[in-house]
Amino acid sequence: MADFDAIRRQFPILNQQVHGRPLVYLDSAATAQKPQAVIDAESGFYESINAGVHRGAHELAARSTVAFEDARAAMARFVGASAEEGREELVVTAGATAGLNLLATAFGYASMGRGPAAARRFALGPGDEIVVARTGATLTWFALDDEGRIRTDTADEVITDRTKVVAMTHVGNVTGAITDLAPVVRRAHEVGAVFVLDACQSVPHLPVDFHALDVDFAAFSAHKMYGPTGAGFLYGRRELLEALPPAWFGGSMVELAWMDKPAQYMDPPARFEAGTQPVAQVVAAGVAAQWLQSIGMDAVAGHEQALTSELLRLGDIPGVRILGPMSATARIGTVAFEVEGVHPHDVGQYIDAQGIAIRVGHHCAQPVHRHFGVYASNRASLGVYNTMDDVHALLDAVAGVRPFFGVGGTRAE
Repeated sequence: MADFDAIRRQFPILNQQVHGRPLVYLDSAATAQKPQAVIDAESGFYESINAGVHRGAHELAARSTVAFEDARAAMARFVGASAEEGREELVVTAGATAGLNLLATAFGYASMGRGPAAARRFALGPGDEIVVARTGATLTWFALDDEGRIRTDTADEVITDRTKVVAMTHVGNVTGAITDLAPVVRRAHEVGAVFVLDACQSVPHLPVDFHALDVDFAAFSAHKMYGPTGAGFLYGRRELLEALPPAWFGGSMVELAWMDKPAQYMDPPARFEAGTQPVAQVVAAGVAAQWLQSIGMDAVAGHEQALTSELLRLGDIPGVRILGPMSATARIGTVAFEVEGVHPHDVGQYIDAQGIAIRVGHHCAQPVHRHFGVYASNRASLGVYNTMDDVHALLDAVAGVRPFFGVGGTRAE
């Protein structure tokens, strides 16, 4: 059984005070803190084996390449992707944003006729349904229910024979709601569409297996799963990666080059990894994946669900509304809320003064906020290091917001 008190002690950043109070960090949906093992892995790489990968013949280059590829393999095993040599399914990126932009750019090149014949399945044009402005395709989307959950029960109506790409988040970064992917993936494949998953908010909190989910592509970031910033991964089914044209160009992605005819590109994943990679960060990300596996993702999910049930008591405080499901079922511990009569930035400053770090703003999800009739919100999000004391500290702080600003309200028991 995982000892979460001992796990918390592995995070040195939490051993400090903010505004004279012990730090309570509740902003893991933005970026997670790093255990000592990850910090040591990144610094240790620079101290002992720093060199470019896949390029040099000297000893440090060989060690660096092995460490880099071992990290890719560790991450692949963590998310249920192939780590077999020659059948790799994880492309290293600078983060989930970079991964999704890589994919969109590659689709765009396929629409221009670049790539092998197999790349035509990614080509988009007028009449197709997807968001790619350069192709003239049309945007369609799923509606949300009253709790902010994606209405996946409407998949058969939303996804049509004209749909070429379906992109969806696994877990909402405002609502914390876990999306029921199965009917959407089934329908997407039924019409021959490519399914793209944003797994940023699921990989750190839930057991994730991309093969079992049957998704075609998925992107996630290392820094949200207790790894370093500057590194992420794009998963792609091997046959799709082999068909996809490159998006960026530079060193290490070309196998043969000529001046008078097109270059011959490397096989995936190298085809999509032009230039110098964030090697130290990828190595540390691999350690983060192994660290989470040593705890067990079922244990992580269970720990966070227990905290989420208590965190949802925010909705019991007078004048506080939760933007998302009120039950801990099929959701993670990311809870956005509004405080009646107090601007979110004022709420955030008051809570920060109590030594508690939460997120303030629209969380890159303005349409979701419009669905709830607000422009912005406050968001508390749990990590593996949080405790019930952290949750109670936030509940007490939020209960004091409206009285502090003179708009009334007391904590509901």
